[in-house]
Amino acid sequence: MEGDAPTPPRSVANSLAGAPEEFPPSLPHFTAQISYQVGHDERWPRFVARPAAGGICCPQPRDRDSHSRHRLGGAVLSRFASDVVPFVTHSWSVLGRFLQGLDGSLVRIGPNELATDDPKLLRRMMASRSPYSRGPWYNALRFEPGKDNLFSMRDDNAHAKLRNKMAAGYSGKENESLERTVDTHIARLIDLIETKYLSTSRDYRPTDFAQKIQYFTLDVISDLAFGQPFGYVDQDDDVFDFIKITRSFFPVTLVIANIPSLVSLLHSRLFRGLLPKESDKFGFGAFIGVANKKVAERFAPNATQHSDMLGSFIRHGLTQEEASRESLLNVIAGSDTSATTIRVIMLSLLSNPVAYRNLQKEIDDAIKAGKISSPVTDAEARKLPYLQAAIQEGLRMKAPAAGPLFKTVPKQGDTIDGKFIPGGTQISTSPFSIYHSKKIFGNDAALFVPERWLEAEPEQVEGMSEVVNLVFSSGKYQYLGKPVALIELNKIFVELLRRFDFAMVHPERPLHIINAGIWLIEDFPLRISRRDSSPDA
Repeated sequence: MEGDAPTPPRSVANSLAGAPEEFPPSLPHFTAQISYQVGHDERWPRFVARPAAGGICCPQPRDRDSHSRHRLGGAVLSRFASDVVPFVTHSWSVLGRFLQGLDGSLVRIGPNELATDDPKLLRRMMASRSPYSRGPWYNALRFEPGKDNLFSMRDDNAHAKLRNKMAAGYSGKENESLERTVDTHIARLIDLIETKYLSTSRDYRPTDFAQKIQYFTLDVISDLAFGQPFGYVDQDDDVFDFIKITRSFFPVTLVIANIPSLVSLLHSRLFRGLLPKESDKFGFGAFIGVANKKVAERFAPNATQHSDMLGSFIRHGLTQEEASRESLLNVIAGSDTSATTIRVIMLSLLSNPVAYRNLQKEIDDAIKAGKISSPVTDAEARKLPYLQAAIQEGLRMKAPAAGPLFKTVPKQGDTIDGKFIPGGTQISTSPFSIYHSKKIFGNDAALFVPERWLEAEPEQVEGMSEVVNLVFSSGKYQYLGKPVALIELNKIFVELLRRFDFAMVHPERPLHIINAGIWLIEDFPLRISRRDSSPDA
């Protein structure tokens, strides 16, 4: 019964009184840290740096249960949080480090918002039959006002029905060309490197690895989504200026997502004309137009059906409009997240010569022993222990989905760690705190150490795996594209490291990275040379 909800214990209720000095710093102090870190990044977009540096003012009416949230950990922080929610671009990364030092699984970070770094709580909130649902934060992730995609959808029943229709398209059963498609685009990437970007002792040809890898992931996912790649690798160019546009789109979206009233305003008829349109010749609107055109061709009366992702969507009853939105979502979400992990793993390997050599040796030994073919199969790659450890570490170091991903407490409320949380409260994840937890991953959790997965006891490995798997979400919200992402990761490093050697051009500052809900990584120049002692030679 709602009226019988437990009340917080007196010790928690009185936690604001006489807060000791060791309590976490107040929000003004925290915001000053954000101001310094954001304001001193010369390449940070000006239109984002200013709001982020000062915090986003977000006045909200106080509800009658707000005092219950004040009693949670981080009490001094919460005193100053009534009008500010510091979930803005780079500040979210700073917040993750800040929360890591606090006690308790819940910390109040806004008038109606809590943050958690408890993996068990996150799994419970996302479980198949959980009464928790997605919060208003997700409204900003619609491509068109009032029209949801699978990621923005907050109605759990509608989400489950759509998800069930789409699931088969991501499996090898209905998408038989999945692994072959990845092989095709790895081969094209290798050809691009060998044709234009191989350096020798006499010829220096550095290339932006961050850019080329996103060309690769964009071609893979567009081929899977539409049956035809957009041609990023072949053209060696940012087709439709998609990458350029998303570099601006994601930071702005993260800011907007944390101000529900602003989302409603931008999606209103008054401002709808300012949003991207498929009739646009460049940018995000042009990208939407191409996606809609390709889907329309497959829905034509005499269209040939294919055994690919879009064909599966059609066979399972998606409408043309739904298929367009979900195919577009695949490209946007799938390309950036996969590219992020590949970049992070490559950076981590190049920053750790021992790990780099160990992985390359494992690949060489497997080739000599006839354990992997060319191209390597997904099944073969899964049997390379050091590769799998490096992938787990890469996913952990920079979780691809790095935003708050708010979930709403059910209307009857919930009791967490003995504290009653009122219905309607928003609970976010804190990726940095979770995946860098010393309790889970050891005292060197901040470091890229593949060996932790090979030397730990089986029980510890199982526990670490359960946590890292949360990067793909969990339960009713688990990322359908997980199989595609893992195939890409399993194959790309074997095929690159068996052929080439890599070196950072600027080891003192190897790349530029910001957190915009996903990690935006650019300017990662590498020198790529052909291996002298490749076992394939």
